[in-house]
Amino acid sequence: MRYPDAMNAQTPITQLPLNDDHCWAAVASRDKALDGVFVYAVRSTGIYCRPSCPSRRPSRDRVAFYPLPAAAELAGFRPCRRCHPTAIVPPDPNVALITAACRWIAANLDQPLTLAELGAAVGLSPQHVQRTFKRLLGISPRAYADTLRLRNVKAQLRTGEQVTVAIDAAGYGSTSRLYEYADTKLGMTPTTYQRGGKGMQITYALVASPLGQLLVAATERGVCAVSLGDANAGLEAELRAEYPGATLVRNDANLGGALTAILAYLEGRTPNLDLPLDVQATAFQRQVWQALQGIPYGETRSYRELAEALGKPGASRAVGRACATNPVSLIVPCHRALGSDGKLHGFRWGLERKQALLELERVGQANPPR
Repeated sequence: MRYPDAMNAQTPITQLPLNDDHCWAAVASRDKALDGVFVYAVRSTGIYCRPSCPSRRPSRDRVAFYPLPAAAELAGFRPCRRCHPTAIVPPDPNVALITAACRWIAANLDQPLTLAELGAAVGLSPQHVQRTFKRLLGISPRAYADTLRLRNVKAQLRTGEQVTVAIDAAGYGSTSRLYEYADTKLGMTPTTYQRGGKGMQITYALVASPLGQLLVAATERGVCAVSLGDANAGLEAELRAEYPGATLVRNDANLGGALTAILAYLEGRTPNLDLPLDVQATAFQRQVWQALQGIPYGETRSYRELAEALGKPGASRAVGRACATNPVSLIVPCHRALGSDGKLHGFRWGLERKQALLELERVGQANPPR
């Protein structure tokens, strides 16, 4: 088939510089030639597939693209049981090698990771494996290993395992090493997370806004969730799924300050949202979210520009993933991030809402509130 802006008719499809438009064209046509070149993930189901998957096609605004299965799984998606995307052999040798590197890391989490060992395991020099890994996944091999360990801890704690046993099973060398990162990555201590947030109280509020129903939730430390949707029930269900053991208390009055500020923004009465946050984040996510907060009101940046500003020019897709996993939309303005082509790509609450937010800021920039 013909893809938008293809280099030329002689260039193999697997060597084209695929962008989101190319990927979507392949998904829409169920193109088997692109199997192994990328996977697509559906936010509403939490599943990722190969381009040729025979499943029903989702709407475009619910889809995200990843260069390899490991990247989709880093973002929290699980493989489709119908098309088995992890069984595909990537046609690109670099992708195949980094896929092998991901598998090697996962099998050796109980050992300290060195680039020399990783490179030897997949037949690459330490420098090449580091550079290629970061280009494809947006993070270093060490950060990938830490992410897997943390995910393993979460899974162990969710099943009721003791903290010390979970830490050991995940490959952490000591309890202190996990607790060192718990505040930024778990959002609570491991013991509290083990109980699904039991012992925590999260206060939330719901109100109608110009962009649908608005949910704002906060711990005693700060806002932990800002969500937009069509119905209160769905928004509340998402919050319960994240913190099944926490005490969730609806109290619109108690969150009056945060609600007032966010509604004022949505109504074009204030350009800035400076609210305390209590969010879970990896180091890279936190960097991206801080960069998003640095974009002036009424302006936008491409994922590529954000990646370059962070000193990681090859991490555009990773920046996109960090935007997609932002739990406090509006406060962290991920709607200000666009594709390199200037088009709207991916927004958790729908592209119509993203367009409305950008239009709101465009008008507000031209007529700033007094």
